[in-house]
Amino acid sequence: MTTPTASRPVFTVTPADGQIDEPRRITVTGLAPDALVAISARTLRSRGVVWDSQATFMADADGVVDLSRDAPVGGDYAEVSAMGLLWSQHPAGGTSQELFADDVMQPLWTALTAETADGARAEAELLQRFAAPGVSRREIREDGLVGTLFTPAGPGPHPVVVVLNGSGGGINEPRGALYASHGYQAFALGYFKAPGLSPFITETPLEYPETGLRWVHRELQPKDGFVAVSGQSRGGELALLLGATFPDLVSAVIAYVPGAMIHGAQGAGDPARGGWQGVTWTKDGVPLPHLWQDNAAVHWHPWAGDAPPSRHHSVFFEGLKDRALAERARIPVERIAGPVLLVSGRDDRAWPSSLYSRMVVSSLSRHGHRHLVRHLDFDDAGHAINLPFVPTTQLSREHPVSKVPYTSGGTPSGNARADDGSWRGVLAFLAEIAGR
Repeated sequence: MTTPTASRPVFTVTPADGQIDEPRRITVTGLAPDALVAISARTLRSRGVVWDSQATFMADADGVVDLSRDAPVGGDYAEVSAMGLLWSQHPAGGTSQELFADDVMQPLWTALTAETADGARAEAELLQRFAAPGVSRREIREDGLVGTLFTPAGPGPHPVVVVLNGSGGGINEPRGALYASHGYQAFALGYFKAPGLSPFITETPLEYPETGLRWVHRELQPKDGFVAVSGQSRGGELALLLGATFPDLVSAVIAYVPGAMIHGAQGAGDPARGGWQGVTWTKDGVPLPHLWQDNAAVHWHPWAGDAPPSRHHSVFFEGLKDRALAERARIPVERIAGPVLLVSGRDDRAWPSSLYSRMVVSSLSRHGHRHLVRHLDFDDAGHAINLPFVPTTQLSREHPVSKVPYTSGGTPSGNARADDGSWRGVLAFLAEIAGR
């Protein structure tokens, strides 16, 4: 009788080192036909938190597992997905929202392990970079501005993208570095909860981002004068507002999960200045009307209940019932003098970004907007549409400013598809309008 030979698995990742938005082909060969192999992925992310995932696969008749072809038979995800081991990761030992690296100029490093039932093991590594070779990073502390400038390799001038974060505040360096990796000079601009700035969004003067836009035009000399503004959530609201308020400074708007209305300060508000219902934006020292300003229709039960809300975006639908106030709080997007891209999730449970995006599209259409308008609306996606191939499993979270728990919505799989599809859509949009 012949004793079966133990399998000797061989792990291959192609490419092993690349940009964070670059899909990889992950295969395990050298397995026995129909053998089961458990594959795990461990990634060290920000603040030393390890995120991990595991899935079990069945080899084909040639002893091969190919993640771009094969669905797991069990584990942390359940579909064919070449990068499923990354987006299905969970933070080890608790919860965390820190998906990126502490230093965006350094790659995220993932250790992959394959193990068979007979104890044979194979290992591989996968590096995800935000900054391509030659991309430079420079902190900007000029004219009262707080931000980070990322410049592509190669001679300029380059088209410019101004990157705005959402209600968590801070400076969105990962997205800025990735824009630069695709040939755009990116100015990631903090407007609150960044060094030297207010810890709250309350009463943010529009003159501050206006200064940033003027600084970009003056100091960076953008190619063909092209300056797009890209913002997420409250940053998406601000991107639309800047395009409408300063059309001569904004060439295009990219609004991720945006609001079509000006909202009160909400979860990023200063408790001493109106809290949730405080003023968010001012212009020339005058508060801009917002949807929670003496709203006659809204009820605050989704926010004020004793138990953490699992779905609180109904308050926004209630708010819109005050039609006169909603009209005063509406962002006059018809004043935008360039192309507009909107990204939303149909299961957004933070606020109704799909509805808001459709409202923006409708307003632009009614007013005969002469420029390209595109809306990417994703099934099974929520509020936290992010960069490709990062974990999408933390659907419930604590707001980083108010500490109020909320649910962002979507499914891990749906959010992963939106992460990837939205980024491809943004790059295609910019290539079309900026000539890259």
